[in-house]
Amino acid sequence: MSEEETQQEAPRKKFGFLKWLILLLLLLILAGGGYYVYAKFFAAPGDGADKPVAEESQKDKGSGEVQGFKDLVTLPTFVVNLADPLGRRYLKLSMDVEVTDEEASKKLTNSEAQVRDAIILLLSSKSFQDLSTIEDKIMLKKQVVERLNQVLGGPKVLRVYFTEMVVQ
Repeated sequence: MSEEETQQEAPRKKFGFLKWLILLLLLLILAGGGYYVYAKFFAAPGDGADKPVAEESQKDKGSGEVQGFKDLVTLPTFVVNLADPLGRRYLKLSMDVEVTDEEASKKLTNSEAQVRDAIILLLSSKSFQDLSTIEDKIMLKKQVVERLNQVLGGPKVLRVYFTEMVVQ
């Protein structure tokens, strides 16, 4: 019986070592993942976590390209009825607008009534079918940019980013 007991203990010892090895590898993987998340999302820009990014941005500034001022202005949420025959569908849309300079940013926030009017008229003229595909949404972005540039009196708006879009 003593031979059988020693044969049963040998696999247990191997399994114990294997279990500790797997546990150690798992802890190393979790520690690496934790460091990555910290460096990517929680580290301040001066902590040294973003040194390669800072070096790249300095290279871009030194190159011959002209980097203009770009600012995002958040517009209030729009809720409009869509132009459907039954009139039971509505659109809820939140967006950020990228403008070319600080003056355009101030003008956009100061002329909020004209901006809301232009956007509401545009959105309420759309039907559910006009917003159903991705191409239609891209076309809507272009139309919003055109309307905002008309309100601002020149090509001040570069892009529009939809941050929330609900069609019901």
